[in-house]
Amino acid sequence: MDLYNFLMAALLGVVEGVTEFLPISSTGHLILVEDLLNFKGPPGQLFEIVIQLGAILSVVWIYRVKLWNTALGLFHPGPEQRLTINVLLAFLPAAVVGVLAHDFIKAVLFSPWVVCVSLIVGGIAILLIERLQKDHHITKVEDISAGRALAVGAFQCLAMIPGVSRAAATIMGALLMGVSRPAAAEFSFLLAIPTMFGATFYDLYKNRHTLSADGIEIIAVGFVVSFIVALVVVKWLLRYISGHGFGAFAVYRIILGVVMIAVLLMR
Repeated sequence: MDLYNFLMAALLGVVEGVTEFLPISSTGHLILVEDLLNFKGPPGQLFEIVIQLGAILSVVWIYRVKLWNTALGLFHPGPEQRLTINVLLAFLPAAVVGVLAHDFIKAVLFSPWVVCVSLIVGGIAILLIERLQKDHHITKVEDISAGRALAVGAFQCLAMIPGVSRAAATIMGALLMGVSRPAAAEFSFLLAIPTMFGATFYDLYKNRHTLSADGIEIIAVGFVVSFIVALVVVKWLLRYISGHGFGAFAVYRIILGVVMIAVLLMR
């Protein structure tokens, strides 16, 4: 593996790890960075799939105790069982829409232009929701109702448009449902586990004929970097949102979208 590909793999691992759980769109950032740097990973989409898996495994590690306790209480009525049911309910809309619209989304929507517009529109939406948000009377993920969980799952479907951000769609959706920022973020992280595992394995299945072990070193570097960076980012975000809103992320999205549109127009 030459030094350039090594550095590019590490850079994209950082991009995935930083952006996956922030409301700024990891897919959008990967599309923009790969387009700007003209980076071509290993054949097929294995590189992008595996670095995404690295990010989601970081959440599994962070919540390993909660996940274990939830698993132990799965078959007994109580908060653990209710949380599991709600996460699965929230996962269903994206699972259905993802399977039905997968090919269209990959073929039509994965472009830098779509990402730029989505970043800007999403940033404006975050600013509006921050102003319009309701009283946050739900402060624990276990207290989220089935109806609210399903509504958050419907919001997650918007994130299939590159640049929208799965984290932004689910967290903002939860805020509109009266969930506090910390609980909204935690529910978004937990919902990411079945959603991203499902998307990862479905992508592997859809691309099974083009997958190759070529460039395994590049893939490994991206995976490890994504895992480590995501660990740091998730822990930081949980601390940050306890005392801050999401306005800074909204402004960043808008600025990035405008700058990237200018870059694309100058080509």
